[in-house]
Amino acid sequence: MTPRASRFVDLPDPFAMRRGGVLRGARLAYETWGELAPARDNVVVLFTGLSPSAHAASSEADPTPGWWEFMIGPGRPIDTDRYHVICFNSLGSCFGSTGPASIDPATGRRYGMRFPELTIEDIAAAAHAALAALGLPRVDTVIGASLGGMTALAFAVQFPEALDRLVTISSAAHALPTALAIRSLQREVIRNDPAWMNGDYETEPVEGMRVARKIGLLSYRSAVEWNQRFGRERVPGAEERPPFGIEFQVESYLEVNARKFIGTFDANCYLYLSRAMDWFDLAEHGGTLNAAMARLATRDNLVVGVETDFLFPLAQQEEIADAMREAGLRVEFAALPSLQGHDAFLCDQARFSDAIGRFLKREARASGRVNRLVGL
Repeated sequence: MTPRASRFVDLPDPFAMRRGGVLRGARLAYETWGELAPARDNVVVLFTGLSPSAHAASSEADPTPGWWEFMIGPGRPIDTDRYHVICFNSLGSCFGSTGPASIDPATGRRYGMRFPELTIEDIAAAAHAALAALGLPRVDTVIGASLGGMTALAFAVQFPEALDRLVTISSAAHALPTALAIRSLQREVIRNDPAWMNGDYETEPVEGMRVARKIGLLSYRSAVEWNQRFGRERVPGAEERPPFGIEFQVESYLEVNARKFIGTFDANCYLYLSRAMDWFDLAEHGGTLNAAMARLATRDNLVVGVETDFLFPLAQQEEIADAMREAGLRVEFAALPSLQGHDAFLCDQARFSDAIGRFLKREARASGRVNRLVGL
């Protein structure tokens, strides 16, 4: 499951986890693009969402398209003629980094549910330790979307000296009840699959993962897009299908995409990363969100949200930007009218390329104010 261009960096041994427990012999997988400048001052770090690997873009080592192919490369918004880009596979994931699917060196068996409790702060701390091991104690920019945006915020608050600029995309300082409920249902259907076997499965709990993915897909896109794409269109031959079989095109879309996901991601890793998102609350770093933001030392910040995002509503992006402003930080807030909801950062190439590309090229702006860019 590990992309072929992956590199690996060892974490400190032992690596202590925030909620207790340690990892021995842990590592992170990562990929890179672009050349590191002699001064080592041109590094852009990417944190991924819940399920992507570190393969954000193609390279000579792996020419297959990455999950952010349109964003990374020569002349692209994250310009590899200018930047050395590093994308980490999250601690707790299953694409080469240590996680529940990894072998526990103490037992010779997969960790499963014996993996220590995972937090977003652990994911950020692992990346910080990995950067130190790579001789990169400070980077130019940290960028993260969704879970990756939470990780970027945790990184910036825990290690304010380690970055100059911060970009969060379709993320949140904490999860709202709707997001908590959605992820709890996803975890429940996985755990209720008989094949899950309390996390000690030999084969993946396929049905649980299939339904969990469908629930996720509903939250990743907007109702407006569903209506425009599918309406009430029926699948050909629907009248000949068994009772309660797939009848509408939107049902077919969910089924096809859910089945594509099966076998690509480990169920226990999904559970751990999902719960880490639920636990995250940036206000724990100082007592309030404003106090947490006061810990940041970034020169420039960009907060990007999507007007149709159901999972991480635009108001949550405004909350982040306002707290940064209250802390006296330079921050630009981009509210994008994309139809694709939470997944827009993966789909809406024009708007996201423009917002992120212009930010990375722009010089420092006037201090202490939010520039709101609507309708990019």
